Amino acid sequence: MQRYILSLLTLFLLIPAAAQPKYEVRAAWVTAVYGLDWPRSKATTTPESIRRQQKELTDILDKLKAANFNTVLFQTRTRGDVIYKSSIEPFNSILTGKTGGDPGYDPLAFAVLECHKRGMECHAWMVTIPLGNRRHVASLGNQSVTKKRKEICVAYKNEYFLNPGHPSTKEYLMKLVREVVTRYDVDGVHFDYLRYPENAPRFPDSYDFKRYGKGRSLAQWRRDNLTDIVRYIYKGVKEIKPWVKVSTCPVGKYKDTSRYSSRGWNAFNTVYQDPQGWLGEGIQDQIYPMLYFRQNNFYPFVLDWQEQSNGRQVIPGLGIYFLHPDEGNWIREDIDRQINFVRSHGLAGEAHYRVQYLMDNTQGIYDELEENFYRYPALQPPMPWLDNEAPTAPSDLRISPEGNGCLLLTWQAATDNDRMNMPRYVIYASDTYPVDTTNPENIIAQNVRGTQYTYAPIYPWTEKIYFAVTAVDRYGNEGKAVQGF
Repeated sequence: MQRYILSLLTLFLLIPAAAQPKYEVRAAWVTAVYGLDWPRSKATTTPESIRRQQKELTDILDKLKAANFNTVLFQTRTRGDVIYKSSIEPFNSILTGKTGGDPGYDPLAFAVLECHKRGMECHAWMVTIPLGNRRHVASLGNQSVTKKRKEICVAYKNEYFLNPGHPSTKEYLMKLVREVVTRYDVDGVHFDYLRYPENAPRFPDSYDFKRYGKGRSLAQWRRDNLTDIVRYIYKGVKEIKPWVKVSTCPVGKYKDTSRYSSRGWNAFNTVYQDPQGWLGEGIQDQIYPMLYFRQNNFYPFVLDWQEQSNGRQVIPGLGIYFLHPDEGNWIREDIDRQINFVRSHGLAGEAHYRVQYLMDNTQGIYDELEENFYRYPALQPPMPWLDNEAPTAPSDLRISPEGNGCLLLTWQAATDNDRMNMPRYVIYASDTYPVDTTNPENIIAQNVRGTQYTYAPIYPWTEKIYFAVTAVDRYGNEGKAVQGF
């Protein structure tokens, strides 16, 4: 059976890549812990240091935008500390060199604003259960949750964790999530390490298991604890801002499949996650399984996620860090084949771990994405389980010269059934009329706010260009176009 699958996949992967989809999540994780991706410099009391740290981030965002990425997974909570102005947990020391040190600006507010300027979504990436090793926790002092809420924390193998088995843990995490979702215009909240430590039969939760287990096995009780956290947070987010996407990045292999074995290392048995159950219950909008594997350890498990998605968006996480010789022995064609496979099977997109390997163009991965796979923009896939009513078409599209070869596009606003949000707009341009808005090659801008847009052509004006504008709501529903020239 395994030899048959490998032969079939090898044959399939020789087929040329399909046309680029119009709707596709193209995401990258921006890692703040230890300054792995950002920041590299400290923000001190001087304006220059703040600008330098901010520029490091905008340089990353500029490069992602140039390659038509549309989603930034921005690390917002690390291990018991955060990258925003919180009333609950302290600033991470990576910002200033000092635990709790104020960098002089709000990094999450800045990241959201700069992502939106570039038409990209910003998702708050929050590490949930781990709190760090003893040295890290000690550095937080009295600001650590282990001091403030010691009843929901446990020590295990020289590290501290929130205890998923304590009923108040989900409330504490939701308090952090509420702070982020209420105060910031994030497009999503993305949960990492929402799991138990790997192979942890002696995790110190026996007291809670005796009290709350209610006849279940230890493994099932632990899985239920994590599911209860996911359910509580999902419902809480939807009560505040129903359009905000809720996602997790579980272990890449759910369980053994009939196609291929996980070799005993999987989400369900090793870390007590039940993410396919979360999808089936509808308490996830997106899921980013960490499929940092290749060949038969990748393809069968991608199919398994898609088949159990319940119509939700599955975005495989690709381990592009293995392209670096210090990390692995992958070649770039491994990633090429994975993207081809993901697209050909109709998954919602892919995410790249992590952004530094894109910035460094490791084995030419950035060039390959910019010039080939992501040559044209892509819109966010819609979420019909939340809202399936598109905005009306904008009207009265007008195009006028603005000098320096630029054109000013103006239009009358569209309306949407969700009165809490004004629609965003997608701008299309073509040499033919009417503009084909099904073709992603014609997209020149997305997530435009307001009712005007300045178009600066790359090449000198040589022929008449036609334009179209559509409205998109925050659930990804795109309405009809207004055409103009």
